[in-house]
Amino acid sequence: MVHNPLVSVLVPARNAQATLARALDCLLDQEIADWEAIIVDDASKDRTPAIIADYVDRDARFRTLRACAHSAAGARNSGIAAACGHWLMFLDADDWVDASFLAKMLAALKTAPDAVAAYCGSRRVMPDGELTPSSIATEVAIQPFETFARRCAIRTHALLVDRETIVGLGGFDASLRTCEDWDLWQRLARLGRRWVMVDEALAFYRVGPNSLSRNSTQMLADAEIVIARGFSPDPRVKHPASAHANGAIDANGCTASEALAWFALWNAASDCGRGSRSINPQSLRALPVGRKWAREIAKVVFDGLMAGSLSVPAQLAARWDRFGGCLAELIIELGNVWGDPVAGRRAQYHLEQMLLNCDDLAAPRRLARTLGIRVDARNPTSTELPEGIDQVYAYLMMDGRIEARVQFGALGTVTRRHWIELILDVVPLERLALGAGADTSNMFAAEASLSMAGHRSDPDSHFGELARLAAEAQRLVRSSAEPAEPLAAQRRKPVAGHRDDDRTSFWNRHFATEDPWKYGSPYEQEKYGRQLEILPAGPIGRALELACAEGHFTRQLAPRVGHLTATDISAVAIGRARERSGDQPNVEFSVVDLSADTLPGEMDLIVCSEVLYYLDDLAELQRVAKKLVEALAPGGSIISAHAFVLGDNVERTGFDWNTFGAQAISETLAATEGLVLERSIETELYRIERFRRMSPDDVATEPMIDHVPIRAPVEIGVARKIVWGGARALRRDVARSERRQRIPVLMYHSVADDGPAALARYRCAPAAFGSQMAWLRANGFHAINSEQLEWFIANRQPFAGRPVLITFDDGFQNFADHAWPILRANDLTAEVFLVTDLVGERARWDAVSGPPTPLMDAGTLRRLAGEGAFFGSHMATHRAIDGLSSSDLAAELLRSRMFIERWTGRPTTAFAAPFSVTDRRLGRLAKECGYRTGFGGRHGPAGLDCDLIDLPRIEIRGDRSLDDFVAIVEGVLE
Repeated sequence: MVHNPLVSVLVPARNAQATLARALDCLLDQEIADWEAIIVDDASKDRTPAIIADYVDRDARFRTLRACAHSAAGARNSGIAAACGHWLMFLDADDWVDASFLAKMLAALKTAPDAVAAYCGSRRVMPDGELTPSSIATEVAIQPFETFARRCAIRTHALLVDRETIVGLGGFDASLRTCEDWDLWQRLARLGRRWVMVDEALAFYRVGPNSLSRNSTQMLADAEIVIARGFSPDPRVKHPASAHANGAIDANGCTASEALAWFALWNAASDCGRGSRSINPQSLRALPVGRKWAREIAKVVFDGLMAGSLSVPAQLAARWDRFGGCLAELIIELGNVWGDPVAGRRAQYHLEQMLLNCDDLAAPRRLARTLGIRVDARNPTSTELPEGIDQVYAYLMMDGRIEARVQFGALGTVTRRHWIELILDVVPLERLALGAGADTSNMFAAEASLSMAGHRSDPDSHFGELARLAAEAQRLVRSSAEPAEPLAAQRRKPVAGHRDDDRTSFWNRHFATEDPWKYGSPYEQEKYGRQLEILPAGPIGRALELACAEGHFTRQLAPRVGHLTATDISAVAIGRARERSGDQPNVEFSVVDLSADTLPGEMDLIVCSEVLYYLDDLAELQRVAKKLVEALAPGGSIISAHAFVLGDNVERTGFDWNTFGAQAISETLAATEGLVLERSIETELYRIERFRRMSPDDVATEPMIDHVPIRAPVEIGVARKIVWGGARALRRDVARSERRQRIPVLMYHSVADDGPAALARYRCAPAAFGSQMAWLRANGFHAINSEQLEWFIANRQPFAGRPVLITFDDGFQNFADHAWPILRANDLTAEVFLVTDLVGERARWDAVSGPPTPLMDAGTLRRLAGEGAFFGSHMATHRAIDGLSSSDLAAELLRSRMFIERWTGRPTTAFAAPFSVTDRRLGRLAKECGYRTGFGGRHGPAGLDCDLIDLPRIEIRGDRSLDDFVAIVEGVLE
């Protein structure tokens, strides 16, 4: 019985005398012996036939065929026809595999009986023997057909494939000079069967100056054919999986034109690696231009450069002179094709960083925009920048070793003092002193001190150029038509429950501002009306008003009584009350401390409105309640009007004041001997009650209780102290009991009901935002700004209570229209990051998604700043910073800061990077431009160990529920 081997290895060979033996030896080294090798000699003219004959003589597992296909595809097809194994392996004569290749691949296939193929990672082998890093396409195991429809993701010899299936598919397409393996894998994947991955680099692929893969024109022509087949039905595949019968689906990856453009980019980069240009830049037009693709574009270019220049990563920067000019032209043309030079520059920065990350900088590396150098950390010298360079990538060297790496934007010569400042940021002075002489150490410390004190104004230096940009920005701000106006002083409303050693002085200071309570507001007037409504029936002879303030209620009460004594602890308030009601002959005014002074007696009515919760404690309240009874004539009434306070009952709506409220006051009055409740008018926010002093022969009756709605709007100064529905935690309680190492910094964009569907993620409905802010308020959170966050982190001071920093990017008008009123109503504030060149215009960066949203104008910013909102920089133009030149980046940082300071009258110290995109230049340039805190692309809570110039935030998406929001915030507290 004839034994069929488990694996048939097909080796096409044409004039392969230099490499064939290595390929065949790797088969002899395999840990599994059950294989056959069919070597197809494709009309070789050198010693290839003799080498084949030697191996056939030595080992019966080797067989040979002769062919005149003059192509690897035709030779492989000859081998397929002669193969007997269950599995096929295609090994080119200049490649090899690891000794464990067959064992590991077969083991993987054994665990997946339904698999049609197994594949592994691979490494290129350069002519000098150096190996590139391992490469493996994990997506092939997930969606093989959608992958192969777009690109060839596997080396020819990096897989084992079922022989019968390959025969059924017709083998390789010999009409293709290149990409024939890609074409076959695409057809194989169209069947919809499983591919299993072995996550190791077991295949080695030799590249050289004559490799077919370096013929970019032919590669691109053949790839266009293969990609077109992948996006359409393929009649060569008789039984495709139904999902793949009509070709690839655009939604599962890039389009056919994009796929071809990616392949053209790789070939263009490969050409550059050889110092040539053969790819038309227009073939790159379909490449995605978005900022998120810059790194991927750089990676493809990097890989193409390796193949074209025959270099491993560590050699590329040193060989820049061979291909840098071609590459720079390619990237400039790419930006022109896109109509976006910034996008091209972004890809350039990413690529140059990748190149230098792999280099030891044994010699200076001058790339297109970046200078890579080594610097003696103990004795740095000035570095002049070559033309076009605006970024420095440096290894700081000590004792012959790399101590640290710095990368920064450079606008001019990097002076010694500048280097010292940079070095001290990453290397402690004590570490610099080790191994250095005392004189050297002392000199370095002295120069470090000078560096901290300031920089000389050398116009050619980095800081000289920065000073020039600052002066230019200042001139622009000063020439702006928008006036700079000082902020009006904020009206500060005193918090109920505030205590002062001298009550009289406190209240006189309080009334230094006229109308501190907005007595004329609809809310206060509605409350006055209900107090008049609850007055006892019949004539009222003598009345006493306690805490009459400025006499607004006094004027309304006077016509209802025979004689009114209006009192207040503040002489300032009494003076205004006398002016307001001086024309009423039945009113007299007096300065009285209701707690300390004797009250006039035999009163028919005493009115206590919004005053009793200013007493020190319940014991004083009880004492004052007895005084009130004593001041009443028998049958006389007390009107008490007070707000509900969370301190009485945390489970119901109330004011978050540090005192007792309506409930405690009502209970105390009801418990006072001689008083009985006759009537109560109760709203959600306050209670107005009438108590009567009983005569000896009186009989108490059941009080009348009315529950009425509040119809008047609640003005913001009142609303911000209310916690609707009760609180789960009080701010003052958690401030005493809780300390934490991290807090949530929430990131919002737009608060609106409507807008482009593509931006729904960034748009929170006002109702949803209101629910989120109400939840924060009810759970004891208080809002801080970036300066406060900076203080906690800089001082390593644990956060007290439950702070939250609420931030908004862009400065949309809907922040003023919707978000800000909600924030104020919940006693919260926010920090808004503004795009300063576009203030008062529209968010043109979103135009591709729909009609751009209006942005706040300078007048609105000034008003909101006066009301307690905070503002920072979202740069000047909203361009992603990783594509800006270092000079443009510095100019935007300076200009944006100065305009915000002009509009708000406050120092601007915080920025947030547009699109959350940062690079290694941003942090240092931002600090040099006057910023102290920055928010970049990191996601998560802000902790005491965070970098102040690269703080994380938590995006609050508009397409998430309140439960999601709660889970996010509570996750930070845990």
